[in-house]
Amino acid sequence: MSDGPRVAVTGTPGTGKTTTTTLLDGPVIHLNDLIREAGLWSERDEGRGSLVADLDAVREAVGDWSGVAESHLAHHLDADRVVVLRCRPDTLERRLRERGADEAKATENAESEALDVILSEAVERHGLDSVYEVDTTDRTPADVAADIEAVVTGDRGPSAGDVEFTDYL
Repeated sequence: MSDGPRVAVTGTPGTGKTTTTTLLDGPVIHLNDLIREAGLWSERDEGRGSLVADLDAVREAVGDWSGVAESHLAHHLDADRVVVLRCRPDTLERRLRERGADEAKATENAESEALDVILSEAVERHGLDSVYEVDTTDRTPADVAADIEAVVTGDRGPSAGDVEFTDYL
C-alpha cells in the first residue's frame, strides 16, 4: 500500500460505504469482501443472515495498511481518521428493503442509525478529533466521495456530532 493516512470509512449498512468508496482515487480495502473471501469469521449468525467477523484476524490480515478501508466494521481498525457515513433512518430503511433486507433487519439498522451506534463506537475508539461525519441522505455518491477525499487529503475538519436523527425515534 502507499504511504499516507489510514482512513476508515464506516457506517450502518445502507449508508453508501461501498458505493462511494468505489469512486475514490487510491487503494481501498473492502473489509467485508476480505472477511468473506479469506474466512476471517468465527461463526455464522443465522438470525441475522451474516457472518461474525474475527476482528483480530481482520487486523492481522490488513497488517500495516494505508489508504481507505471500508465496512461497517472499519472503525475497529487502527486508523488515523474515521469517516462515519450517516443517513436518515427512514431513507436507510427504504434503501435496505430495496436491497432485499427483511423488515426486522431493515428496522434494526434504522434504529441503530437513529441511536448513533457506529458513531458512538468510532468516537469511543478514536476520539472526537479523528471522526468525520458525512450525511449521505439525498446526496449523490460522487458528492459523498468528494467529502471522503477531503478527509483523506486533510482538507476537512473533524465533525463528530454534526448529524443527528433523534426525531426518528
